[in-house]
Amino acid sequence: MSILKKIFSDRILQITILVTIISLFFARPRLEDINLHTIFSIATMLIIIQIYAYLHVLDVLAYKLTSITDNMKKLNTLFTLLSIISGMFLGNDITALTLIPLYLNIAKRCDLPQILPVTLIGMGANIGAAFTPWGNPHNIFLVSKYSVNAIEFFSWSLPYLLAALIITFVILYFIPKTKIPMQSAKQINISIRPTVITTAVFALFFLGVFKVINIIIPMIVAIILALIINPKILLKLDYALLLTFTCFFIFISDIQQIPLIVTLIHTMINSESSTYFISILSSQIISNVPATILVGKFTPYAKALFLGSNIGGFGSPIGSMANMLVLKTFTQNATVSRSEFFKKWSIMQFISLIILTIVGWILLIV
Repeated sequence: MSILKKIFSDRILQITILVTIISLFFARPRLEDINLHTIFSIATMLIIIQIYAYLHVLDVLAYKLTSITDNMKKLNTLFTLLSIISGMFLGNDITALTLIPLYLNIAKRCDLPQILPVTLIGMGANIGAAFTPWGNPHNIFLVSKYSVNAIEFFSWSLPYLLAALIITFVILYFIPKTKIPMQSAKQINISIRPTVITTAVFALFFLGVFKVINIIIPMIVAIILALIINPKILLKLDYALLLTFTCFFIFISDIQQIPLIVTLIHTMINSESSTYFISILSSQIISNVPATILVGKFTPYAKALFLGSNIGGFGSPIGSMANMLVLKTFTQNATVSRSEFFKKWSIMQFISLIILTIVGWILLIV
């Protein structure tokens, strides 16, 4: 019962269900419009991520890194880099939920700054997640929808990652080298064999995402692995995200059958530039996952949508689910002013959004 309550308390899912129900009064969804490859890919991704979380892989890395830091600049740099790398493989949500409480525990114990480091961890998670097709669920949709191969995808995401890293290192450069107490390395035992097996399943998942093999194969293998390690892992999946994707496919299928709406959307999204900017703007209002599905159904410009939807994750709290998790996690674990955090976090988010929008536009036209 608690699982159902958690699923249906998700605000984005609630809104999605509402608009989907309204759309059903105008048309009936077509089965071919529901992208099962995307749904199965996201399900597989969520299982693998939860297995890694259960195995405490990220916790071990974080504690190892903090044990070698002796100043604020180094601590911020290591946590930010870890959040970027973790975002690439575990997604921005799990990264935020794991690293932010961990950092805040250290910060409270040693009386360290909380606002800037947490902001950088959240931003790093979004930057890293944009780099891989599984880091953000909407990237999986893009790969499936436009049949993007690995070389093409990384030719888009690598320049974006490098640009975002430059901006991040500029910020880190101005953090002072204030001395801090050395942290003791907390001992967490990690099971090597399950971790290696999970990584092998992850490699299988990679092949499934790019349709080298049928995605059902890694999905079944991941389910079996989760059941062997601990069946409760399957209870922790973000089922709300899966339902949100399914509802949006139904919603888009319905509105595609309404000529007036289709004509209106096509007048707005009629070029690479309009795809790029509308995906950024719509992400600020409805979050980048549903915005990608909505815009993606009406445009052939995959690269513009990739850049716009990932850059659109910056800015407003709604821009990315990870943004909301950063705010929620900070509120639950921090000891400094929440309003001060939100003000400074918002300033950095919108400055980053403006800079990355310009960078993304340059990457799009070159």
